[in-house]
Amino acid sequence: MINIENLTKYYGSNRAVNHISFTINDNEILGFLGPNGAGKSTTMNMIAGYLPMSDGTVTIYGADITKDPVKAKRNIGYLPEIPPVYPDMKVKEYLSFCAGLKRVPRGERKSEIERVMGLLKIKDVSGKLIRNLSKGYKQRVGFAQALLGNPKFLILDEPTVGLDPNQVAEVRAIIKDLKKEHSVIFSSHILSEVSAVCDRVIIINKGDIRAIDTIENLEKSFATSLVLHIKVKGDKDLAASIIGMTKGVKEIKKIEDEGSSIFSFTVDLEGDSDAVRDAIMSDCLKNGISILEMFTDKPNLENVFIELINRPAKKNGLQELLDEMPDESEKTAETTETTETKEEE
Repeated sequence: MINIENLTKYYGSNRAVNHISFTINDNEILGFLGPNGAGKSTTMNMIAGYLPMSDGTVTIYGADITKDPVKAKRNIGYLPEIPPVYPDMKVKEYLSFCAGLKRVPRGERKSEIERVMGLLKIKDVSGKLIRNLSKGYKQRVGFAQALLGNPKFLILDEPTVGLDPNQVAEVRAIIKDLKKEHSVIFSSHILSEVSAVCDRVIIINKGDIRAIDTIENLEKSFATSLVLHIKVKGDKDLAASIIGMTKGVKEIKKIEDEGSSIFSFTVDLEGDSDAVRDAIMSDCLKNGISILEMFTDKPNLENVFIELINRPAKKNGLQELLDEMPDESEKTAETTETTETKEEE
């Protein structure tokens, strides 16, 4: 298990990461989401031991990344957003170099390099200079070095950047398969990708964690209202009357005329959506109106993400206390004003 407690990072007076805490369980893929500048890469750099923290602790399978960095880093495979590849080295040469840095036993290096090249499908470019590879291949070479030595914990920062759709699907399958033997923290701006592979997600903005939960639970928590889309064929006014009078319909938001007596209704619901759909279907059929299409919009990860990052951050108790204290400059100004008034008197 990986434990992150009270992790904080300041750049001068600017606080990039604000006392965040979370855990990554064994054999779990944890999605790490946030807009640009939210603190994602800074956090992952600190977890990897690449960047010193201002405060907090990171424990990797019992080893503190600050107090015992060598032991902690033996369990880490790290793919940063920009892969750390050397353009003047050949792929196999580079991976051999990385295997040496990771202290992979000399007798096992050849088979280990073959394993990761096969996994990332880069054997066909093993003899090429990295500078001559496409961006997608460079990304896969960087991913391969992260897997060398079979570390228990993988940190993947935008691992599919620069890949074509087919390569994205392949890497997505690899990440899901890695869960069998590894814990993974996985950052991506592609929310559909996160939904496909992650067990839980963290949403961060301006250095603060806004949510930690499963995608299913987050979507359920934002399901405060539902929108029903209905496409009918028949009399528009009669259909509008039936839909508007149905119990559980809050309001008809929009009606669109698609021609040939076909109309699309967008309806806000309250209550049980299944019961509303059944009632509308039954009443429309009884009155000679055909239902061509009916489906419900439900909150997805994108809706949740947008909602959370646009909410104001909750202040911790210390910050609330500081905000309640009078400003020192104001107190000084008040004291000066009182003194000047007395002198004039």
